[in-house]
Amino acid sequence: MNKYQYTVQGVDYDVEIEEVEGNLAKVKVNGIPFEVELKQPINAARAISKPKVAVPQPAAPAPRPAAAPAAAAPAPAAGGAGSPLKAPLPGTITSIAVKVGDKVNAGDTVLVLEAMKMQNNIEAEHTGTITSIAVNPGDSVMEGTVLLTIE
Repeated sequence: MNKYQYTVQGVDYDVEIEEVEGNLAKVKVNGIPFEVELKQPINAARAISKPKVAVPQPAAPAPRPAAAPAAAAPAPAAGGAGSPLKAPLPGTITSIAVKVGDKVNAGDTVLVLEAMKMQNNIEAEHTGTITSIAVNPGDSVMEGTVLLTIE
């Protein structure tokens, strides 16, 4: 098992490459297991010499194509400079309690993030209107990922 430390956009990640078979790599990012599909197969020696193929970036885009609201998200966000609500820790989105256009008050639960088998209520940081939602239930997110925007 190879271990690496990365900083991506100011966020630190501990990456463990557990196994590489063909174009699938089993990795742990900050202790969370991911199965990463590589665009082209690599051999194990090359994986060790070029670990960039196993960093979290390939895993992060996977949920986004499946995100139906992704097409609707840019339009509201382009209309104004909202305040992004970011994931405080890595985990999986289990439910979203709001939709675009909903008005929220500071402290309202807007979604639930499961991390280390615990449900974490993610609350609005200020009063406003939801202008975009960047995630769907079931999406895996890393710390610092924008979840939604409140204007």
